[in-house]
Amino acid sequence: MDHASLIPLFANAVSFAVDKLTTEGKVTIIMLIFTSLFSWTVMISKGRQLFRATTMAKKFFGAYRATRDPLELHTKELEFVGAPAYEVYYTGAEELVYHLKHNPVVVAPPTPAKSFDAENAGEAADADADPAPPPAATKISSASFESVRVALERAVSAQAISLEKGMIILSTAVAGGPFIGLLGTVWGVMETFSGIAQVQAASLVAMAPGVAAALLATVTGLFVAIPAMFAYNYMITTIRAITQELDNFTSEYATAIEHGYVDNRPISDEIADALRKMRAAPQAVPAFAGA
Repeated sequence: MDHASLIPLFANAVSFAVDKLTTEGKVTIIMLIFTSLFSWTVMISKGRQLFRATTMAKKFFGAYRATRDPLELHTKELEFVGAPAYEVYYTGAEELVYHLKHNPVVVAPPTPAKSFDAENAGEAADADADPAPPPAATKISSASFESVRVALERAVSAQAISLEKGMIILSTAVAGGPFIGLLGTVWGVMETFSGIAQVQAASLVAMAPGVAAALLATVTGLFVAIPAMFAYNYMITTIRAITQELDNFTSEYATAIEHGYVDNRPISDEIADALRKMRAAPQAVPAFAGA
């Protein structure tokens, strides 16, 4: 028998089973059809989401690793909509910019120590004036950096939840589809044997229509579960890879922020900087009442 002849044979078998369906079998198959519609909707929408996420993530990582400043992409207002890593980056950049604006730590550049000869020779020091010192750097404190780290972790969790949204429908179709079909089959066989017992005629001709209709529910359940199973396995593997990539990027981004924008000076340098600012500030001259 060639493959071409199997198609009409299969169609005839399904048509015969549909004609012999009982009310219970029709209810079961309708439930499976709705389950299949929901699962295919999730498969299509989630497949598009994952495809866009992986495509835009490659572009974002290429642009990010071509920069030296962790805020360069944010400053240029570049957008990579659909990339989960970009959403994490944008959240961290917004939090960092907020603390740089509202809780800044101005770090003065280190001043080179004067030599003994320069201190004793004032005229030589005036002649050879030092160039203007580099501008002070604006950074954030360690406490502010913890707020940035918490924002990054919150963004990673939000992206993971967004990626896994709807996967429960696929897992339900995989696990529940065959069992719903099996329920319809058992129910249909039970009805068939009950009818045979009532007419008291146990023959293959009497049993075949009811059994064929009952088995149609199991076939429908498998048609629902098999595509959902392949889609679920592929998508859950892709989601785990993206989530792991997000964790790695979060650590990399937090390290870059810490190196570039966090005040990690020793406490002695901070005290010396505070004393230097106090000396440089103009001191108020007390006013005495005239005699």
